[in-house]
This record gives sequence, C-alpha cells and structure tokens, in this order.
Amino acid sequence: MALQDAAPASSLSVAVDIGGTFTDLVGFDETTGRVLQSKSLTTPHELSQGVWDCLAKAGIEPRAAQNLVHGSTVAINIAIEQKGAKTALVVTKGTRDVYKIGRQNRPDAYDFNFKRPSPLTPRSLTFEVSERLKASGEVLSPLDQREVEDVAAKIRDSGVAAVAVCFLHAYANPAHEIEAGRLLRAALPGVYVSLSHEIVREYREYERTSTTVMNAYIGPRSAEYVGRMQDRLGEDGFDGRFLIMQSSGGVMSPEHAKVLPVAMMESGPVGGVIAAAEIGRRLGLPNVITFDMGGTTAKTSLIQNSVVSIAQGYHVGGHASGHPVMFPVVDIVEVGAGGGSIAWIDDVGGLKLGPRSAGSDPGPVCYRRGGAEPTVTDANVVLGRIGARSFLGGEMPLDEAAARAALTEKIGGPLGLEAAAAAHGVIRVAIAKMALAVRGVSVQRGYDPRDFALVAMGGGGPPHALEIARDLAIPKVIVPNLPAHFSALGMLMSDVRHDFVRTHYRILTDADTAEIRTLYEELADAGAVALDQAGVEPAVRSVEYFMDLRYAGQEFTLQIPVNADEIAHGAMAAVRSRFDDTHQNRFDHSAPDEQVELVNLRLTARGARPKIMFPRLAAGDGDARIGVRPIVLDDPAKPIDCPVYRRERLTAGARIEGPCAIEEFGSTTLLFAGDVATVVETGEMIVEVARP
Repeated sequence: MALQDAAPASSLSVAVDIGGTFTDLVGFDETTGRVLQSKSLTTPHELSQGVWDCLAKAGIEPRAAQNLVHGSTVAINIAIEQKGAKTALVVTKGTRDVYKIGRQNRPDAYDFNFKRPSPLTPRSLTFEVSERLKASGEVLSPLDQREVEDVAAKIRDSGVAAVAVCFLHAYANPAHEIEAGRLLRAALPGVYVSLSHEIVREYREYERTSTTVMNAYIGPRSAEYVGRMQDRLGEDGFDGRFLIMQSSGGVMSPEHAKVLPVAMMESGPVGGVIAAAEIGRRLGLPNVITFDMGGTTAKTSLIQNSVVSIAQGYHVGGHASGHPVMFPVVDIVEVGAGGGSIAWIDDVGGLKLGPRSAGSDPGPVCYRRGGAEPTVTDANVVLGRIGARSFLGGEMPLDEAAARAALTEKIGGPLGLEAAAAAHGVIRVAIAKMALAVRGVSVQRGYDPRDFALVAMGGGGPPHALEIARDLAIPKVIVPNLPAHFSALGMLMSDVRHDFVRTHYRILTDADTAEIRTLYEELADAGAVALDQAGVEPAVRSVEYFMDLRYAGQEFTLQIPVNADEIAHGAMAAVRSRFDDTHQNRFDHSAPDEQVELVNLRLTARGARPKIMFPRLAAGDGDARIGVRPIVLDDPAKPIDCPVYRRERLTAGARIEGPCAIEEFGSTTLLFAGDVATVVETGEMIVEVARP
C-alpha cells in the first residue's frame, strides 16, 4: 500500500527488509519528506521475489530510486539450516583439531542433553601446512609453498566450493595467509576463499577459526544472492547506490558483502534498533528498550544515552550450542515468540509456545494458506485484538472462524477451555516469554526498567507492548511511525560503517604510544579504503577509536572509547580512569590499584547518511474513530466493546484513553484501561502506562 506516489529519481531512497514472515519496504523522498510503505509475504524459496513484490505494491520502479538499502535473512538462514557450501579448512601444522575441540566450557553444567555444535567442515577436509609465527608476528618457520600446492590439489579432488584459511597468530602478521591465499586462488579458480586476517584480526584461535569457517561456509550462496540482486536491479534500470545492511547497524557496499557475508548475519532486526535510538534522541528520551515482535521471533535491545550497544561476538544458532562468530553485532536478545509462533500442548498437559513458527508458508491458520496449527496471530484474531477485516489495511482479510476452530481443537480441547480462554492463555504465555527477554537486557544487566521507555515495533510490537511494560513497571511506551516497517525504516537511518580490530596485548602503562598511533593509522587507512569503495564523500566521514581493556588476570574485556588527542599524546591515565568508572558502573566494583591490560585496538569508520524527518502533523480535532469492536483484554469471558481509531487520522496533540485499539497499516496499538496515548508533532505516540 503506497502512502504517496513514487518520488522523482533524484531524491528517493528505498529500504527493504526481508523477515521470516513478511518483507517490508519503506521509501523516503529526501527533498519533500514524502514516505511510502508496502508489505508482502516473504517468499522463502526465492527471497528476492519479496523485494520486487514490495516494489510493485508501493508503485516504485527501481530506476526511480537513487539509493536502495537491503537487509535479509539470507546469511543466517544458510547457517541455521546448514545449507552452506562444502568447505575445507587450511591451518598451521599441529592445530588441525582446534576447530573441532573448541571450548570446553558448558553453558549449563547440569544439562544432560547438551550437544556441542557440529563443525561446518569435517576433520577429513581440514588440512595442515608447515608455517609458524610467534604471538608477536615474528616468523618462526616460513610457509612451505609446496605443501600449500599439495593441499590445493587435495581440495580440488574433494570437490569443495569454499576454503577457509586460519593460521596461528595470523592476526599479528598476515604474510603467510596472504601468500597461501594467492596460491589457493590460483590453483582453485571459482572456489570461494576466506582468509582469517581479512575477516577478523583478533586473537582467540578457536573463535577466529570458527568465524573464518562460517564466512567461507555461507560465502558462495550469500555472494550469489547479492550478485543476483545487483543483476536484477541493473536489468530494471537501477543505477543508484545499492547498500547492504550489516549486523553492526551500519551499511556496506555489495562488493564488501560478497567478501564478508558474516557481517550481514543479523542484518534484518538491527535496523529497528538504530531507528529506535534516533527516535528516542529526538523525543528527549535517550534511554529506551526496543521491543520488536515480528512473525517469527521477538527481539529486544537496550539503548542508553542514545548509544546502541554493540557486542563483539555472538553465537549463530544460540549460545548453548551455536557457532561463535567474532564480529560486531548489535546486542539483541531474541526469543521464539513471534506472531507465527505455534502454540502446543506438551506431554504433561502444559501450554507451550514456539520455537516452531508457521512463518509465511503456510503461515497462521487465519491466513488461509494451509496452516493447521494455532499461532499467536490466531489468538489475537480470536480475541478481537487484531481486526480480521482490517489486517494490512484490508489487503489481507483473516479467517477468524478457522483460527477459532484450530485453537479449540489443539489447545482448548486438551485443556478443557473455550476458544477465547485458550487464546488468552496463548497470549499470556507469549507475554511472559517476551517480558523475560526484556528483563534479560535490563534487570539482569543491572538496569532498572523504570528508567527507560519501551519502543514498540514490528507488526506484533504495539499489540503486546503495554502488557509487557506493565509487567516490568516501564512507565512509557513509544509507538513510532511505521512500527510494522521499523527495521526497514532504520536501514534508511543507518550510516555506512566498517569496523576494524587489531590485537595488541600490552600492560597499559607499558604500552608504546608511538606504536599505538601507528596501528591506529593503519586501521584508519583500511577504513578510508572501505569508505571509498562505498562511495562516501570525505565531508561526511568520521572515525571512532576504542580500546579493549581488562584487569590483569581477567578473561574478558570492556570496550572503552578513546579520542584522537588521547592517542596523539599518550594520555593513558585518562583512559585507565574511564575504564575503572565503566567497570564500576557495569559490575558495581573496580580495582584502581590493579594493573590494566590493553588487549585490542578498535576503530570504526563511518559515513553519515541523511536521516528521515517525518513531516510535522497539524493540530486539530478531526474524528479518527472508525467504529467499535468487542475485544478480550483481561477476562476472556468478558469482552469489552472498545472504540477503534485509525492512526493516520490522528492529529498532533490528540489524546486517547484506553481501552481501545488504534489501527494502522501493518499493526494495531492496544491500550488497556488507564493507558493514555498522546500524539506528538512528529507523529509518534507516547503512551503513559497505567499501573497495575
């Protein structure tokens, strides 16, 4: 559904986010401020088709856009579904089993069903070559080129499509990897080759190897997908800038994405976090918690002082049994509680939700696409919380009777409940799971949720946000513009970003500041090259510096920002003081008398991009009420006749009291008794949450 006609070619920027259930598009005319949006079901068998479906619905021809930003589930799906390339691994002699052995720690010592992640490449395809470096990068044994050539012949005979190369201490000196890569690429034309120093120049051999293998494993299919997108856009006359969303919250060129597909593993959900930080800053609410409920999962992240939290690694497939990837990613906690999450009864009669999802094919029962198992969306339709005839602006009517029948058969019957009571139970389980995730990024990390506002996004965010906020005593909920398209919106607010790291282990007080300056200059040069490739003008470039520090004897580090003056003048005392303060704030203790170790140097190169500014709403008293609908809120036996409002008709200053439903394209905001929503000039709704 297009909000406006397509903008002229010189000013239209478009972002498309492919999720597990829906593909979302947002277009923004930088000259006039006009906004377009569209939504279509994700096409899992050919993900790119959903992009063209959205373009068609929005009335946009690719040639009309000057920028197109794209985020998708392509890379993560390849890894999770284990449909990557047949991959070989080349390592330093004597380290063949590092990848298979991994770490010996268990996330849960009492979980008897714990299973280690299966390697993405078997031991039979792991090859050793003679070479050795010291941790400092000094050469102990030169690379045996003949052995590399012999390994290349074995790899060729094995029929692999990708090769990962990870030599011991290559983060300190990549010379041997560079030479091995040259030999392998010459001997194996058409084979995708990943070198560890090109992916991450950071110590921790297992994690570095795992990251390199993951990049190689997903590389061929990911690069092919990006290439197909480029080709099809070109065929349709698009000659603007095509950018790919990264897990770190920035965007990158498609050429960079083909070499570094591991950077786009979580490219979909992070856009919403970036947008939430910007919206919170504009509203004077710099401390927010995001709540993004889509069709497959619910995701949450904490933002303090308008700064998005970036983790320097994560586990693909879950912390317990996933593959570690040592690459920057927006710090998001995810649970299997999306609109398509399937409700079921376990062996002892307990009501469960997820992790299986109906996705887009077949989708929830009410979609009438062959789904037979009840989902959260089906429960919301039965309770009247989602209008069956107004879903997606009426483009996609929902079958309330089919949803009711499925809930009665699968949930109500076994539990002895009517359909409404069964549906209410499903929603309460979903709320509990999602509230636990929000608690995980706040209370469990030492933050008080009462000091934050909750940003409701995703199609399922606004219907559930008020209950979650009430459970956690969060005083305000922000419902932004286009909540059901918020991740795509965030992609239009994201800067070009490239992150670089160099392990440089020293006692902080003993560190050679000239050496540190030289290393930062090398990282800055690499950042400049990456920004050149993305076409970023010098006037909008910026650089951020960080150090990973820890107390002597600790295993993990804290990332501390440093500035150019501190680097230039070697002001390590100021950096040390900032580390002590950060440690105190994070863990409630510090040790100013202990030695501090410098572990890694980090640099982020940015290229600023224009940010969406929504047109200001006019004040007025126009009637936004479009009807009344019975909605089950607290008691499934007592539905309440609630007024229903159309959000697009609300004017600046409008004040709406619950209980009610506020509908818009793609989502519905549900207010309970005592909740009060106020519309601000820029279109966001700020809801004061009633106390329980």
